[in-house]
Amino acid sequence: MGWRRAHSALIGRSTEFGRLVGVLGAAAEGLAGVALVGGDAGIGKTRLVTELVEQARQEGFAVLVGQCAELGDALPYLPLADALRGAGGELRAEIDARPVLGRLLPGGADLGPEATSGLTQQQLFGSMLGFLAARPVLLVLEDLHWADRSTRDLLVFLSRMLQTERVCLVGTYRTDDLHRRHPLRRVLAELKRLPSVTSVELGPLDRDDMTGYLAALGGADARTVDEVVDRAEGNPFYAEELFEAVSEGCSMTGDLAGLLLSRTEVLSDAAQRVLRGAAVAGRRVDHDLLQDASGLDDLAFDEAMREIVSRGLLRLDGEYGYAFRHALLQEVVYTDLLPGERTRLHSEFARLLTARDGAAAELAYHYLAGHDLAEGLAASVEAGRRAERLGAPAEAHRHYDQALGLWDRVPDAVLLTGTDRVRLALRTAAAAADMGDNHRAVAQLRALPPSAEVCERLAYYLYDSDDVQAAIVAAETAVAAAAPASAALARALATLSRTLTWSPRSAEVRPLAERALEVAGATGASDAEKGAVIVLASCAEQEGDTALAEELSGSVAFRDSGDLAMDLRALFHHARLQYERGSMADATVTAEHGIRLAEENGLSWSTYGTDLRFLQFLIYYMAGDWTRAAEVAARFGARVGRIPEAVLSSFALFIEVSTGAPNVEERLAWLRPFWSDSLVAYMSRGMAAEHALWRQDPALALEHATAVLEAVDPTDAGVIRISAVALWALADLGRTDGADELLARARGAVRAGIGAEGEGWMARAEAEWRRAHGHADVEAWRRVVEVFDPAFVYEAARSRWRLAEALLASGDRSSALAEWRRAVEAAGSLGARPLGEALAELGRRARFTSAQQGLLTGREQEVLALVAQGLPNREIGERLFIAQKTVSVHVSNILGKLGVSSRTQAAALAREEGLL
Repeated sequence: MGWRRAHSALIGRSTEFGRLVGVLGAAAEGLAGVALVGGDAGIGKTRLVTELVEQARQEGFAVLVGQCAELGDALPYLPLADALRGAGGELRAEIDARPVLGRLLPGGADLGPEATSGLTQQQLFGSMLGFLAARPVLLVLEDLHWADRSTRDLLVFLSRMLQTERVCLVGTYRTDDLHRRHPLRRVLAELKRLPSVTSVELGPLDRDDMTGYLAALGGADARTVDEVVDRAEGNPFYAEELFEAVSEGCSMTGDLAGLLLSRTEVLSDAAQRVLRGAAVAGRRVDHDLLQDASGLDDLAFDEAMREIVSRGLLRLDGEYGYAFRHALLQEVVYTDLLPGERTRLHSEFARLLTARDGAAAELAYHYLAGHDLAEGLAASVEAGRRAERLGAPAEAHRHYDQALGLWDRVPDAVLLTGTDRVRLALRTAAAAADMGDNHRAVAQLRALPPSAEVCERLAYYLYDSDDVQAAIVAAETAVAAAAPASAALARALATLSRTLTWSPRSAEVRPLAERALEVAGATGASDAEKGAVIVLASCAEQEGDTALAEELSGSVAFRDSGDLAMDLRALFHHARLQYERGSMADATVTAEHGIRLAEENGLSWSTYGTDLRFLQFLIYYMAGDWTRAAEVAARFGARVGRIPEAVLSSFALFIEVSTGAPNVEERLAWLRPFWSDSLVAYMSRGMAAEHALWRQDPALALEHATAVLEAVDPTDAGVIRISAVALWALADLGRTDGADELLARARGAVRAGIGAEGEGWMARAEAEWRRAHGHADVEAWRRVVEVFDPAFVYEAARSRWRLAEALLASGDRSSALAEWRRAVEAAGSLGARPLGEALAELGRRARFTSAQQGLLTGREQEVLALVAQGLPNREIGERLFIAQKTVSVHVSNILGKLGVSSRTQAAALAREEGLL
């Protein structure tokens, strides 16, 4: 029993343990982290993590531990289900509140109707993220080298999305199992580039540590200890087994596999029979299942188990099961089985699991290993269906593809599976697309007879793969093959209209979408109906009839089509149309409705769920609700590792640059490697240009803006904004070279339906072009203000700054003062410090002293007087009998209105302008 005593002390791993404790400590403070622990088999990964688990429990973390199993990538989310099974109390209630997680547990929620596995996966990922945010959690996923594809995808998602949650995620894996083409290698390479990921590699223990380890096992014979240390080569598990072998009177064999087998050979025949059955079951096995497979009666089985457990080969696991002490032991025993013996045992486990209504994936594994192709086919199809419902498209595809490979070798396949080969192939292709492999989906559909349904799906996947011409051909074939007045025809027409939208045949889009709408209404194809309306709204928008576009999108946006992805898409487009029209209140309502729908269904991180949150941020930002905009932006992490994260992070720059936040340079440093992506460059480098302008560096701003214009499509409406910023930089430099070209670029990007924001930026480009040529054109800047006001609060305030300058230059001082005051008030209320400082500079040049005096309220003047005396907020609050937090709000407003960044500057300006 010495092998148990070894767990009393952690030897030779203080450095590695310290790094893990560091990740755990950061998580406790609200900085989520991931640790990847790698090393050879038996090197001590589980022992190290066990110590961390104890530490986490002492610090108040909830601990969840899950283990992968070597079942051929068959069981989706196995380690997650294993971990959630151990949740209790508050965390169990969080699981119950998220049915998609409950599906993973035994006796969980009913799987319900079949759904798109990709969408369900997004639900599961979003639900898991919300679940982990409930309280401090240590989540351990062991043996990731055996993880299924969906578990690997979840690991990547959590590693990238966890930011401020109090979560420590730890994964272990065997380095000696990672051959060159192992799927985990790519995942590890990707994750180790992330700033939130800590990589801990466990090497062999040195001689002193190994000697100490053996002493902890009870080794007293120096000669034996030396021999074990020499043979074990720094591997604690190997040393432990060598020491046990000596203790049991066995010889030290030359390799670990032989050594492990020698320890099993001393067992009685009955115990060896049970151990072989356990090896076929996997690393863990239920008591009753193992006894039934062994064929032993109660007494004989109990005696055999007592013998096995006493020798440390199996250990008790949970309330009523067993697990191999180490995965290596299970592998060695399984590998030693004779082929016929292995086949017979797999068949027996398949029979027993079928009677117990076991997991379909596990049944498929045992039936196929037992060479029962018919039952293996039926179980594979069912496993694919269950994987779809769990949101595991990769595993669904694997099982369906496996079933397709068996189909022609099994008589009565339709009767066994409840489907036909074409339907199965369609589901296989859908699973491939859901896991992001559209090329495989296309290949599988092209191998099928060209029915309407097959060709419609083929067109859909081809279009998403950017093969537009092939998509058009497939969609036309689908329309031709569809029965008249059928739902299949409605879907084919809707898809054809979608594929033609940006082609030279765009004139055909409207009549096709109208026909799709008519057929869908007659046949009850609500998904096709909604899709057709969205296409029609897009047509109206391109033609410049934004009112009709908004009316059309509004007619279906709030209607349930039975397709969540379609419903979110419709809400996004409707909110976007409202935003571009400048109807911020309506856009806010629509966007928030979409976000609630996404959250209720665990789809906050789906494509349209994310897009809706982006849009919500922009609505808040443009409408002047910067408090809520900042709350949304706070979730856009600066530490990015790939393009989607860089896009998300770029949005935060809008609020950070406009408020003069101190972390702008840090965020830009993280984003710089992704400027090769046109969207990231447009947003982040465009905002970098504005940041440079506020910092009085127009040359750098022009460099940024020019680079963006070279990267983006010249017909993209975003060119208008960037051209206007470049013209701002030229005007500040006092240069006209290139101004005409920039204005021409902006005009070239104007199209029907660019919305109020696009029109405002075009007006600004015109006004900045005049400013670059030395003309302070009052009417040009008045036009900019009129377009932006009142919907776009910050842009209107920035434009009033320039309008006040132009009015002042024209000699209309009173009008300039009025516009300046309105701009100062807006900058102060928003907290737009760079704009406030620019307005303060203008006020000083214009000597708007009396204007300064009229800016502050009576209470703000009282607070300013005490600030000038050097009093802190607490004492000011005591003097004025108001809360310290209220004082802080007043001070922020004063700084914004005066256009300064510190209390000292405010006091100095107040004395200079006679405000005290």
